Amino acid sequence: MKRVIIDYHNLTPEMFRTIKEMYPDGYDDEDMVEFRNAKNEIIKAIEITHDDTDYLVKISKKLSLHLDNLDIDEVDIPDDPIIDDIL
Repeated sequence: MKRVIIDYHNLTPEMFRTIKEMYPDGYDDEDMVEFRNAKNEIIKAIEITHDDTDYLVKISKKLSLHLDNLDIDEVDIPDDPIIDDIL
C-alpha cells in the first residue's frame, strides 16, 4: 500500500466521507501524525485509508470548518461556498 500526503483542496467527496466516517466526533492530538516537510516546517495530518492508499491529510483550518459543516450525503464537497464565506 502506498502513502500519499494530500492537502484539503485535493480531497475527493469520497475522501471527505471517509474522514467523516473514521472521525465522526472529530479528531484530536492523539489521532494526528506529526512530521517535518522539506522546509523543516512541522506538519500535522490525520491518516485515512481510501482505495488501497494510505493518505496523510494535512490538518488546516479550512479542513476543520469544512468537516464541521459537511452533510455526509453532499456531492459537491470541495466547492462549498459556506466555507469560502466564513474565511
